[in-house]
Amino acid sequence: MNILRFSDLCAQGKARNQRVFIRADLNVPQDDAGNITEDTRIRASIPAIRMALDAGAAVMVTSHLGRPTEGEFKPEDSLAPVAQRMAELLGREVPLVANWVDGVQVAPGQIVLLENCRLNVGEKKNKEELARKMAALCDIFVNDAFGTAHRAEGTTYGIAQYAPIACAGPLLSAEIDALTKALAHPQRPLAAIVAGSKVSTKLTILQSLADKVDQLIVGGGIANTFMLAAGLPIGKSLAEPDLLDAAKSVMAAMKARGAEVPIPTDVVVAKTFAADAPATVKAATDVAADDMILDIGPETAARLAAQLKSAGTIVWNGPVGVFEFAAFENGTKQLAKAIAESSAFSIAGGGDTLAAIAKYGIDKQVGYISTGGGAFLEVLEGKKLPAFDILEQRAAASV
Repeated sequence: MNILRFSDLCAQGKARNQRVFIRADLNVPQDDAGNITEDTRIRASIPAIRMALDAGAAVMVTSHLGRPTEGEFKPEDSLAPVAQRMAELLGREVPLVANWVDGVQVAPGQIVLLENCRLNVGEKKNKEELARKMAALCDIFVNDAFGTAHRAEGTTYGIAQYAPIACAGPLLSAEIDALTKALAHPQRPLAAIVAGSKVSTKLTILQSLADKVDQLIVGGGIANTFMLAAGLPIGKSLAEPDLLDAAKSVMAAMKARGAEVPIPTDVVVAKTFAADAPATVKAATDVAADDMILDIGPETAARLAAQLKSAGTIVWNGPVGVFEFAAFENGTKQLAKAIAESSAFSIAGGGDTLAAIAKYGIDKQVGYISTGGGAFLEVLEGKKLPAFDILEQRAAASV
């Protein structure tokens, strides 16, 4: 993907004394008192900010937080807690600036955090007037927010159209490089794990991957639908019988390429969905009418783990069982362990996936952990993300 990179501009001295506008993803979870409960996204934004400050730029940073109503400020929508945490991480004061669209005072070597960008009227619908005003604030626009790259909004797309220079920050660049390595130029065999409760929410992803991957591992409710399509009993397990034809078409597309969708040969079942429900391992052919499938069985987990260890590239989105319950975590745990032990390049994304990675302590063994949920899924779906598209357009126009 041909884009301008902020790191290159800094290395060439082109950011010195320039006004740099960074769109970060600082949308962090907070408790009822407004305290930040998890700061990964703030910490992930720091390299781009340090890069800009070290290059001698005047730095403006903004982000959305939550879903505020445009034009209506409420205290809970403020980035004030983010400014405080960012100041701690940078070891310097980070002033928070409100009502910033018509002008911002910031000198080279200084940083300001611009209040929640979704408070600005026209942000969500990418209104041209707003985009042009924001672009006029800066000499260089830096998109470093992969988590919003699938949205064409004022601070993710519009400003990039009109800013003198538009480029990708280090976090966005790393996402692009990892996704390109995993999907555009993968080391074979390419294995993908796609799991979740419903086929319908990930059907287009499954169809897109069926044309690319050598092995498509499905898990959760998705696997139940595929088991049903393969003629296996699933009892009262979560499934979507109306999508059996879709599941069969994905299986047929894989088979036509000499690839496969491995169907579980054994499963872990319970009579109720509960952490303390007695768990029973059964052959996939022996699921009773009142059974709920809550995990893949040990035989299936071992077979899939062995295949992952011999993969060249692994894309992971979703746990394969109810890993939050100890009795039904073995499948996800075994696959996580296999990914950690594999020499393959691995990329993982999605909230539940990141929770599993954290639970099993394998973050250092995963090749790349994506910071975007929806954006990661849309790339898997084969979609061109708006933020990538506009940066490519600007790079092409600057040649």
